[in-house]
Amino acid sequence: MKVDYIIVGLGLAGLAFAEELVENNKSFIVFEDSSQTSSLVAGGVYNPVILKRFTPVWNAKEQLAVALPFYKQLEAKFNTKFDQKFTTKKVFKSIEDQNNWFEASDKPKLVDYIDPNLDTKSYNGVLADFSFGNVKETGRIDTKKLVETYRNYLESENAIRFEKFEHQQIKFQENTVKYEEIEANNIVFCEGFGVTENPFFNKLPLNEAKGELITIHAPELDIDFLLKSTLFVLPLGDNIYKVGATFNWTDKTSNPSEEGKKELVEKLEKVINVPYKIIEQTAGIRPTVAGRRPLVGVHPTYKKLVVLNGLGTRGVMIAPTVAKQLYNHLENGADLDQEIDIIRFIKKLKA
Repeated sequence: MKVDYIIVGLGLAGLAFAEELVENNKSFIVFEDSSQTSSLVAGGVYNPVILKRFTPVWNAKEQLAVALPFYKQLEAKFNTKFDQKFTTKKVFKSIEDQNNWFEASDKPKLVDYIDPNLDTKSYNGVLADFSFGNVKETGRIDTKKLVETYRNYLESENAIRFEKFEHQQIKFQENTVKYEEIEANNIVFCEGFGVTENPFFNKLPLNEAKGELITIHAPELDIDFLLKSTLFVLPLGDNIYKVGATFNWTDKTSNPSEEGKKELVEKLEKVINVPYKIIEQTAGIRPTVAGRRPLVGVHPTYKKLVVLNGLGTRGVMIAPTVAKQLYNHLENGADLDQEIDIIRFIKKLKA
């Protein structure tokens, strides 16, 4: 069996690259063993503003210009809704918070996203003594539905195998690589946290941050916007809300914990004051990189091995752009953005 690409992992990164291959009539096979769950449990929110500091997300405008049409195209392809658009309301903690917001609203990179007018309304069940700031151009991709839909699509096309990829079984040939009976031009690793077990890329400086979320039923809350305070409260409909998220740098398991639940509950009760019931708790490992730039590019020694990883908490925004860049790099010789190219870590990879 001969294909243009083998893709290892089908989270957001693998999905975005697979769709790039589909659009360009390239053949491929995906290996997915469901060991990494970050894309399945992610909040899936896209937001061009870092609300902790009121600063622009890296390349936000350019990323949204690629990402939003990408998800719209997938909605048309599968006749399924993935993109839920809404306003994000930032809860201000002080007058100083408000003043910083006004200052940020004048910045050229934020003027399209930050509403300079404060929202002084009261919303039942929401604790906010200093009003809200509205962020525009925000929304949520239902990543669980998207990934599951895409996996089913690939299964119907006989383009996915639900099994563990064994790195040691790769055989290098003159112009191709071989894995079992499959010969491919390139192997693209989109393994998320799983890349730490990849002998070719495990020296890349990937950090693993466990994130936990709870889903609650709060009949008296009834908000149709994303509420952002010390955590986010995300409406899913029918008075169901996803709440998160934690950051745990020591626990490397994908199992929900009592510690994570306790942290979320303590923070949530400082944000809302209406009754609620926890109906689900989920956890996943986010692959993150110092500097918050992805890990993308070709191995300096094994030129047929490629990595697409480290998308972090903003994967829904970043994935379509970096997948397109990587495809153009591999197929058309285009340069990768230096900020994402793994060549910046070449000494680690050659060590």
